[in-house]
Amino acid sequence: MIAMLAAMENNCQAALMAPTEILAEQHARNIKRILAKTPYRVELLSGSMKSADKRRLHQAILSGEVDACVGTHALIQESVAFNKLGLAIIDEQHRFGVMQRAELRARGANPDVLVMTATPIPRSLAMTVYGDLDVSIIDEMPPGRTPVVTKVFGDNPSDRKEVKQLLTREVRAGRQVYVVYPLVEESEKMDLRDATRRYEYLRDQVFPKFTVGLLHGRLKPEEKDEAMRRFVDGEIKILVSTTVIEVGVDVPNASVMVVEHAERFGLSQLHQLRGRVGRGAEQSYCILLASEKQTAVARERLGIMEETNDGFRIAEKDLELRGPGEILGTRQA
Repeated sequence: MIAMLAAMENNCQAALMAPTEILAEQHARNIKRILAKTPYRVELLSGSMKSADKRRLHQAILSGEVDACVGTHALIQESVAFNKLGLAIIDEQHRFGVMQRAELRARGANPDVLVMTATPIPRSLAMTVYGDLDVSIIDEMPPGRTPVVTKVFGDNPSDRKEVKQLLTREVRAGRQVYVVYPLVEESEKMDLRDATRRYEYLRDQVFPKFTVGLLHGRLKPEEKDEAMRRFVDGEIKILVSTTVIEVGVDVPNASVMVVEHAERFGLSQLHQLRGRVGRGAEQSYCILLASEKQTAVARERLGIMEETNDGFRIAEKDLELRGPGEILGTRQA
């Protein structure tokens, strides 16, 4: 916010790019609220806007009427041009490719660039080592938060029974739960549990006394909004989802994150998913359910997740496991 204000005070525009509409809307709402009594105009640009609204906003950005624009990948479409872009901010930087980040920077005449992430991808971490990025580290938790307890469980009946008992205890105590799956629907190519069928199973057989909801990227925007609203309001106690909730979801009452087939996820994804809980004062848990058939690398990934909540230590392990990518190219690991 301070960097954006500095750019606007100097008659430049600021752009903030986020990977999902949920997160972009959250940022735009907060920034508009904070700057409500200032003369600065802040707007949201996303792919789901109506064509006529987008055209009007594109014109306002080009003319300089808009001082700060928050958006998704819609900010880097060919039709978007800034009057005088002075600051480009990329949130959840690990979710964008090298060329996508370069596209936003190219919207201005050498603007300042600020990238933010809880888990730097290997290439970015390597660039901090080689001195191409200045680094600011926030290594403290916000006041009143308790570190999340992370535990790896096997995909077997006894471990699943223990996980079910934890979920039942937490929901009965008035808290809420996420259960994340790698697939939306059943796949013939992969022998993995999917969100749609497991939602029905959990709703009908495992937790019939609790309200269970479903959220994934293939739902219509209004269906996604309704599911998130009901979860935020506490109506839904157990939210079955894909990684669509990886960023931009802030529900302080949620105390358990269960990740199915955890061995299939990367370190930054697992750390981001874990970050959805532990946002209140209550003790929170991240449960990683993993297949017995794990590679040695998958075991190392799950091991470091159990060992630490420090995103930089996790990023260093990711760099060690995947390599630094190309500093002068586009490969990020």
